[in-house]
Amino acid sequence: MSENPSQESRDRTESAVGCLLAVVGVAVAGAFALHRAAYSIDGGFEAHARDWGVILVDLPLILFAGLVGPPLTWAAAIRRLRPWAAALVCAVVAGLALWGLAAWWHPRQAPDPGYGPGI
Repeated sequence: MSENPSQESRDRTESAVGCLLAVVGVAVAGAFALHRAAYSIDGGFEAHARDWGVILVDLPLILFAGLVGPPLTWAAAIRRLRPWAAALVCAVVAGLALWGLAAWWHPRQAPDPGYGPGI
C-alpha cells in the first residue's frame, strides 16, 4: 500500500476544506456583522431607528462575502502553494476583510448609553 495519497483523495480533501471554510466564513461574518447591526435591526424605542438598508442590503452582502470569499481564496491559493500556506493566506485575507469592514461599515448605534429599549 502506498503512503502517498492518490490525486482523487487530495482533491476530495481540498474540496472538503473549501466547504468547511465556507461554513466558518459565513459564521464569522455573521457574528461580526450581526453584533454591529443589532441596533439597526431592533430599532430602539418603538423601532423608530430601524434601518431597512442594513437589514435587506448590507447584512446579506456581508454574509455572501463570508460564504464565497474564503473558498475562492483557498481555491486560488492551493493551486500555487502548499496546503498550510494556503490556509495561512485564507486567514490573512479573512482578517484583512474584517478589518476593512470594521473601518468602512458603520451602522447606526444607540444615541447614548442611557437610552434603552424602554420599560
